[in-house]
Amino acid sequence: MTDPLRTHIEKIVPLTDAEFEFVRSHFISKRYKKHQFLIQDGEPVPYAFFIVSGLVKLGYADAAGKQHIISFAMEDWWESDFQAFYTQTRATLTLDCLEDTEVLCLPFANYQQLRTDLRKMEHFFLEKSNGGHIAAQRRILSLLTTNAKERYEQVVQQFPTLMQRVPKTLLAAYLGVSRETLSRFTS
Repeated sequence: MTDPLRTHIEKIVPLTDAEFEFVRSHFISKRYKKHQFLIQDGEPVPYAFFIVSGLVKLGYADAAGKQHIISFAMEDWWESDFQAFYTQTRATLTLDCLEDTEVLCLPFANYQQLRTDLRKMEHFFLEKSNGGHIAAQRRILSLLTTNAKERYEQVVQQFPTLMQRVPKTLLAAYLGVSRETLSRFTS
């Protein structure tokens, strides 16, 4: 059976068996239950997470306590509070499980070592980072230039399987609309 991490990496760079064993040795496998936090606001962020199975939500609580959903991540995606991870500062975001979730955790020191010791991985991480920047810009532009119904239709088109897995209240928060407004789009 093929390792999901290897399949994921090899979409960008090929690896020999020895190279993959080296890469895999830098990750820690963990399982989390639904509603369990991987990252909490104010805590250190020791890992970037590769999602093997399950679904997580990255969020932010503003000064008034209102929750804002930045992203969802499912199988074959990476997630973390990347600002805190890359700068090794405390989290300003939370990451919690919407389903029982299995992740491969990449500690920051191991991330640095992989980039230094295996140039293929430096290229892999650069490509993943570029993809993340592009996705973030698209999301910002969508929030600035489209109405709620158009944002909903974009999410349905881009992530059809996500729609079956995310509760409507969370989807509404992600889109920046009320639950009632979202209900009008889905009926």
